[in-house]
Amino acid sequence: MPRKTYDANRALLPDPLHNSIVVAKFVRRMMQRGQLMTSQKILESAFGFIQQKLEKDPLEVFLKALDNVKPVVEVKSRRVGGSTYQVPVEIRESRREALAHRWVITASRSRSGKSMSEKLASELLDAFNNTGTAFKKKEDTHRMAEANKAFSHYKW
Repeated sequence: MPRKTYDANRALLPDPLHNSIVVAKFVRRMMQRGQLMTSQKILESAFGFIQQKLEKDPLEVFLKALDNVKPVVEVKSRRVGGSTYQVPVEIRESRREALAHRWVITASRSRSGKSMSEKLASELLDAFNNTGTAFKKKEDTHRMAEANKAFSHYKW
């Protein structure tokens, strides 16, 4: 651990192909065991599948799919007087983006399919159409927050 302070949120260079920081973050979150090029190839192949299916710009479909999956609120556990309450809390933008990325990647990995690029493409298409596992996860999170709205006065 360094003695001097450091910036935890390092500036990330945009993706060279699409000139998008969101794509660069997604590729790095999808990466396993340091295999950056493999992760980039998977995403590019998924963009190819999206281009074939929809005849639209795959980057726009990707960004719209992530927007559809981003949660607005989540519940956090709060212990008050021996009881634990699930308190709904609004999420800051960086965490919303991180959760959306994580949910899309996890949902596409758990899908049955031939290759990771096909699974990712189909999950992104589902998220674009407001269906799929990642979108369902967002809906469940919102439903949980709505159900526990009575405990919102326990915010800290």
